[in-house]
Amino acid sequence: MANETKPVRVGVAGLGFMGATHIAAYQAAAKAGFPCKLVAVADRKASRRRGELWDVGGNAVSDVSAQQLAFDASQVRGHETADALINDPDIDLISICTRTDTHVDLAVRAMQAGKHVLVEKPIALKPQDVRKVIDASTATGKLAMPAMCMRFWPGWNWLKDRIADGKYGKCHSATFQRLASQPNWSPFYSDGARSGGALFDLHIHDADFVQWCFGKPASVTSAGRAGSTGAIDHVTTLYHYENGPAHVVAEGGWDHAQGFAFRMRYVAVFEHATADFDLTRSPQLLLCQNGESKPVELENLSGYDGEIRHMVSAIAKGEKKLLATMEDAEAVTQLLTAEQESVRGGARSVALR
Repeated sequence: MANETKPVRVGVAGLGFMGATHIAAYQAAAKAGFPCKLVAVADRKASRRRGELWDVGGNAVSDVSAQQLAFDASQVRGHETADALINDPDIDLISICTRTDTHVDLAVRAMQAGKHVLVEKPIALKPQDVRKVIDASTATGKLAMPAMCMRFWPGWNWLKDRIADGKYGKCHSATFQRLASQPNWSPFYSDGARSGGALFDLHIHDADFVQWCFGKPASVTSAGRAGSTGAIDHVTTLYHYENGPAHVVAEGGWDHAQGFAFRMRYVAVFEHATADFDLTRSPQLLLCQNGESKPVELENLSGYDGEIRHMVSAIAKGEKKLLATMEDAEAVTQLLTAEQESVRGGARSVALR
């Protein structure tokens, strides 16, 4: 897209794993012609405010090992607190990449200060807390989008479209798998009361995607394993639909030994074809039909790139409709709460209210 409009001025709160990811995606978007500019960041660590993000952990930024600065600190204001970033008058959009239990408060206050917000998932661990963000967006007229990156992930948005358009017939079965070792770059993730464990921080991606593709299930049956702090760190859920596919399953867990390679996969069985996505393989997406397995060409972007370009474009064009909404975030939080209830009830079926 041509960069003919005034750039959306961006601030990023929290320069850990996800903050680094958002910064890289905004920079890539600007380079591709999307009207945005990183103008400010907030983090308690002075080194990170200087753009030294090589201690963030994870695999978010490819140049971490090379110790290249993530941004030019002479061109990007560095705030020590999120409050200072929220009160910065020269910001249009804030990416909130802080810890989960700060999301709602920061998002509400940022919108009240006149900023749009892109909020990392999970928004909160309780549906009623997500509702506070919805109410603030309605009251202020500011956009609030949950960072549901799988809705924008190449190969996954393709699946959503094929389910919707019926190109290969009805979808009879869909299985999703997202497995990892526990993130060890921050003690926050091992505190299940704050992070929600793998159920809320990892499996949320597939739970949201299932609901986006097929709608709200009638009920769920979940089996799982709780971690040391009681949060569910491994879960397999069967989603029951009255007028949908008979077999929809998602497994998510981060209780694997350190060194276990991250796995993200789906297999979708249609009437006339089977789609097989595996992040660890090249090509990642194969379409199997008529005795052949052929690669599906995918865009060379990540879901992080997609969500940020979508949000920037919406703000620049004055659009109100978003591909992921806070109502969606509220709905998936309700769904995860039902899965949690099913696990704790010994894998009994739990109806969605």
